[in-house]
Amino acid sequence: MKTKVLRIHQHGGPEALTWDEIDLPDPGPGEVLIRHAAIGFNFVDTYHRTGQLGHTVTFPLILGSQGAGVVEAIGDGVDGLTIGDRVTYANLLGSYTEARIVPADRMVKTPDDISDELAAAAFLRTLTAHYLLKRLYPVQPGETILVHAAAGGTGQILCQWSKALGATVIGTVSTDAKAEIARAAGCKHTIVYTHDNFPDKVMEITNGEGVPVVYDSVGRDTFLGSLECLQPMGMGINFGTASGQVEPFPLQHLHKKSLIVTRPTLATYVAKREDLKAASKEVFEVLRDGTVKIDITQRFALKDAAQAHRAIENRETTGTMILLP
Repeated sequence: MKTKVLRIHQHGGPEALTWDEIDLPDPGPGEVLIRHAAIGFNFVDTYHRTGQLGHTVTFPLILGSQGAGVVEAIGDGVDGLTIGDRVTYANLLGSYTEARIVPADRMVKTPDDISDELAAAAFLRTLTAHYLLKRLYPVQPGETILVHAAAGGTGQILCQWSKALGATVIGTVSTDAKAEIARAAGCKHTIVYTHDNFPDKVMEITNGEGVPVVYDSVGRDTFLGSLECLQPMGMGINFGTASGQVEPFPLQHLHKKSLIVTRPTLATYVAKREDLKAASKEVFEVLRDGTVKIDITQRFALKDAAQAHRAIENRETTGTMILLP
């Protein structure tokens, strides 16, 4: 069968995206064919487009890392899925398609009370928040933490979930309007970093103590400042590079306060099927009970995804965008 895909034939700007038709084979052993109902859009999609991650890739490359849809065909040896099942997935490159072949063991059944749009919008980001808040650094009640890009899609989830865990959240944003969004998402304190020096403000808010953890998805422009915000034995987590890769710095910078620095990735935390299932269960629970509310602010036709790329790179977005095939 044939399907439409959005892909790149070389790294570049949003204009590098091309709307093409390809032949789709039958699913092989351990695979299923799914037809997308909705496709997630994430900042990491721009990294794959520009080549910022430094991965060796084969062109043409289909972008996108998450989606939700319906199983239309099943290969040999697949258990637990049947034709017609609604499924969702995350962190599986190649979702900018009308339909695709996927490994069955990376699929998670979408609960009846979770819509395809919500699954596509929320699954990857909320899985990310899960490992950041529950596994990498388990946030405790009464702690004060720092979240960068607090008005963004993942930032809002981190703020909401952290508040529900009993933490006090300090969030940084680029504008006063985004500060309002961050406050609505659970930030007790917001810092507009274009107006104020955020390390100074964090120390002021914490009475000079600093925070035990910083969740930093911005990267180059913020990370060294993030380290200044940490208390002794604190953890600086760089899980995104919206402003570019963190520049090399001497490890001796960590010595004075015995700081911990890490650059994690979701793929490691859900590599095992049992970890993916356990995390997915918690993700659907917080989406279901309203602990995490997802604001789908924009919907783009899949073929028009270049517009979404331009908007997010120009810092014109808040909340979550999705693509519709």
